[in-house]
Amino acid sequence: MTTTHTADALVTETVERLLTDLSTQGEIEHAESTGWSSTVWAALAEVGFPWVGIDGAKGGSGGTLYDLAAILDAIGRHAAPVPVAETAMVGGWMLAEAGLDLPAGPVAVAETTGARVVDGRLVLDAPVAFARHADRIVTLMPVGPDGIHLVSLRPDQVTIVPGYNLAGEARDTVVVDAPANDWETSQISDDLSLSAPWNSIRHRGSLSRSIMAAGALASMAQLTVDYTNDRRQFGKSVASFQAVQIHLVTVAQCAVRAKMAADVAVRAFARGGSLHEIAAARVVVDDAITIGTRAAHQAHGAMGVTREYPLHQLTRRLWSWRQEWGTTKQWRRELGSTVVERGADELFALVTEHPQP
Repeated sequence: MTTTHTADALVTETVERLLTDLSTQGEIEHAESTGWSSTVWAALAEVGFPWVGIDGAKGGSGGTLYDLAAILDAIGRHAAPVPVAETAMVGGWMLAEAGLDLPAGPVAVAETTGARVVDGRLVLDAPVAFARHADRIVTLMPVGPDGIHLVSLRPDQVTIVPGYNLAGEARDTVVVDAPANDWETSQISDDLSLSAPWNSIRHRGSLSRSIMAAGALASMAQLTVDYTNDRRQFGKSVASFQAVQIHLVTVAQCAVRAKMAADVAVRAFARGGSLHEIAAARVVVDDAITIGTRAAHQAHGAMGVTREYPLHQLTRRLWSWRQEWGTTKQWRRELGSTVVERGADELFALVTEHPQP
């Protein structure tokens, strides 16, 4: 990993330009009929963004974790309904690390620690983001006596029941039709960086949601400032009223707090050290979502709940993402367990340690 702690400027500028042009309010609205935007995906895929952060020798686009974080932040800010996090941060990385081929299209990841059998068929036990649009669906499960395997499934090997999250993004039920001896698998062994595989994947998924949420909160804060400056009451902008200013400060504080927490978690993950920063980031970001969205809607009043105004495209994603890759309660418990395991004498070091990658 490079010691540079920022994304490549060309990556940042290019993804911002693409999403500004393509992830428009109308495109996001239209995408709710299918659960994603094929237009935005195609533009990002053309320049290799969905595979940034994956080693080029393993089929990825190369680049650093900081480059990928900048892309995910932009996706959050522009509410882009595309599975870049699933493909680059989690699923594609899983395939590359396990020595399996990366597909040319999206990768979906079954966020599951097990599965259930219904009418003789295997059903993945959690909704799978963008499954109906994926070239590959990957998950972990026991296969035979050899322990945990990474399983890569083709679309023709599964039945997909379409579903949606609150934001209208595809969250599908997946039933595995093909027998286990037809699955493409790779055993997870100690020589892979998928050691402690479920926790490694879960932390990656959670980090992606924290980064995207921080981006969406930043856009929400700016949208709120712009609206309250433009909206006039009694001959002056409503932003000049003290009651509204309190909401503006609250939204801005939440956005900054979330961004800082996500950035710290990215640096922690880049150095490959302790992962309690990811749990802490999730707790901070989830609280910022709760408080920040409330304040933003208060400042907008009735306009904030209208379909034609874009605020809901951000807030519905924020409310959805905070339920994925673990809930706030689960991440609080994990953070608390880490503190208890380290002991009282290590508490100060746990809070203040910040080695550089």
